[in-house]
Amino acid sequence: MTRKALITGITGQDGAYLAKLLLNKGYEVHGMVRRASTESFERIARLRDRLTLHQADLLDQLSLITLVREVRPQEVYNLAAQSFVPTSWLQPLLTSEFTALGVTRLLEAVRLVDPKIRFYQASSSEMFGKVRQEPQNEQTPFWPRSPYGVAKVYGHWITVNYRESYSIFACSGIMFNHESPLRGKEFVTRKVTDAVARIKLGVQDKLKLGNLDAMRDWGFAGDYVQAMWMMLQQQQPDDYVVATGQKHSVRDLVKLAFGRADLDWHDYVQSDPKLLRPAEINTLRGDASKARKVLGWEPTVTFPELVRMMVDADLERVGRELADQSNSAQ
Repeated sequence: MTRKALITGITGQDGAYLAKLLLNKGYEVHGMVRRASTESFERIARLRDRLTLHQADLLDQLSLITLVREVRPQEVYNLAAQSFVPTSWLQPLLTSEFTALGVTRLLEAVRLVDPKIRFYQASSSEMFGKVRQEPQNEQTPFWPRSPYGVAKVYGHWITVNYRESYSIFACSGIMFNHESPLRGKEFVTRKVTDAVARIKLGVQDKLKLGNLDAMRDWGFAGDYVQAMWMMLQQQQPDDYVVATGQKHSVRDLVKLAFGRADLDWHDYVQSDPKLLRPAEINTLRGDASKARKVLGWEPTVTFPELVRMMVDADLERVGRELADQSNSAQ
């Protein structure tokens, strides 16, 4: 029997990589999209004819129950959230509704329709915030430093609660930063690689950034969705940190990205205090020993390889855009 998976947030970076992975494994893949969303289907365009998309919303309990009842999936991956940290200060209540209560609504739908469904919750390294120890593992206490981080802590613990209260096979992946050419341009890695491409091709002059000293554990999104799938194939549900165990500063990222395009970053990068967070997280580095041991998961893409991949993809994309603009102007 063909296995069915339902992915919320399917139009995002992780949703696109996960959908591709599951299709390659022979799954029937269903995705949830919001009616009011301005999100384009660009990331899943090549998979579109192999997916079934449904309209529902994490803010609407009934729509989630109807969706789960209609699809009857064996696995649900909850990747939908208001996931951009700076926006969470501007819209703290909406962030809580999606990123915290939305998890509860989806778990309720699973509990009411079919408690045997296996459930994956996308937890985040932002939950560790002002870190108590380094590297961070599954036992490290949380100290979130943004409304987004706080909402993710709620989503994480409600997932644990439904596992312990209702014996639902519910897992949380505590994902450290993971990037790719599909990353949204508002995130710092993609903001940098997009700017490098535009500066190299003469359509941008400067790049403004906030804290260049912030340290993060950056991996490749394609590797991380593999870990999500692995969690739901185990005999027992559990929570896992997914990370590379290496950390780099935003400055390291900038240096590598500009270097890939043979540019000196000092000539183009400006520090802008307006881009600093109200409460900064200075360092995050994950210990994925448990995921390596139990799941057999390993990251395959190094940080320099990831930056090269993203710069090359943006150079190609911006080059195409400029060529299209020039053709249409003729």
